[in-house]
Amino acid sequence: MIKKHMFTCALAVVMLIGSKLFISSTPISEKDEIIAQIDAEEFVERHREAIEVEKRAAYLSSLNFANEAVPLEHKEVAKRLKRNLDKFSYSNLHTHKLHRLSKQWFPVIEPILAKHGIPEDFKYVPLVESGLRSGTSHKGASGYWQFMPATARAFGLRVDNDVDERQNIVKSTEAAAKYIKTLYRMFDDWTLVAAAYNVGEGNLLRSLKTQRKDNYYQLSLNPETRVYVYKLISMKEIIEHPELYGYRPASGRGMLADNLDDSDTNSRL
Repeated sequence: MIKKHMFTCALAVVMLIGSKLFISSTPISEKDEIIAQIDAEEFVERHREAIEVEKRAAYLSSLNFANEAVPLEHKEVAKRLKRNLDKFSYSNLHTHKLHRLSKQWFPVIEPILAKHGIPEDFKYVPLVESGLRSGTSHKGASGYWQFMPATARAFGLRVDNDVDERQNIVKSTEAAAKYIKTLYRMFDDWTLVAAAYNVGEGNLLRSLKTQRKDNYYQLSLNPETRVYVYKLISMKEIIEHPELYGYRPASGRGMLADNLDDSDTNSRL
């Protein structure tokens, strides 16, 4: 009886080992193949996403104003820049009119800025200030560069009841270049120059002195000036790299559609 029991146990062990060997030598089932395929696709997708994140980070780190870097290592700066880039995307600003006007007027503006040694990025100031349109704000600033009357006269423009040279793109750009050059002598920093153009040199000097800062991105400024340079950078990006922000070239659009874009865009800048 004992021998018979031992034989039965031995037979069971042999059968168990045999079954394991059979399973290990059996090809992967169809279900296992699907699981393996899903795992591979998930790995590829995650790898692709990681590459996109890396490319996006590299792209953001390359952004600058007048070749002065944006300190994206500061979370608030990075957040503010991303927020403004999103605001300037095609889905938020239908920018056909801005693209068309930049093609029309940048060839006029660029050589004047270059002649005065002003970085080319300042050509985006009139796009942010006025949408490159001639008009007057409720505060009295007027023209493509939105000069106040006193500043315009100080830099050689005629502004009176008969003539307003702020509406002349060539003369107003000449005056703007001279003004920007004067600001650079004061601040020795192009980013601060842009901020001063918006808020006024006196106000900015007071902020720098009272806050004991020398960097635009560290200053506490009024809401408009606080985002002004971010707006310039964002405008630069949607004009130079429209495809990254969902821009779709206009086709079969009439003048009325362009005028609607113009009005809508400027109301949201």
